[in-house]
Amino acid sequence: MDRTEAIDREIMQALHERMGDHIHAYTFPPPVFVAMQGKFVAFDPDAAMLQARFPVREDFLNPYGAMQGGMVAAAVDNTLGPLSVLVAPPNVTRTLEMTYSRAATPEIGTVLVEARLVERKGRKLTFTAEVFSPQGERLARARALHWVFVPDFE
Repeated sequence: MDRTEAIDREIMQALHERMGDHIHAYTFPPPVFVAMQGKFVAFDPDAAMLQARFPVREDFLNPYGAMQGGMVAAAVDNTLGPLSVLVAPPNVTRTLEMTYSRAATPEIGTVLVEARLVERKGRKLTFTAEVFSPQGERLARARALHWVFVPDFE
């Protein structure tokens, strides 16, 4: 079993422990994560952190030859969303703010998104995320506010 498969198993085990029979109401990983060819590469439940890698694909490029900002934001959302399911009751994204620093071009091959839960205050969850090149250069950062819509699983 490779590292990605081990992380996938760890994530599924955490979901089963967290959700019990409710897990069957959700598709995990989300279809859009699969369509973007995402791969989970690290998960730390104690730190409420999840990392995922996404390819910089030709069909994701803008006219300048860089990964379109919306696709970078989609990679972030596709990491924040699964993390939110792993660390909190069912919730939805209310706001997602992106700040871009550098372009993600096909030459770098992939982007790495690291997402973290940084605060839970009642039904409000605050997440941050950073997007990195394979060389460790920060390409973008994000802040998201999620809203818990179910207090917890019965």
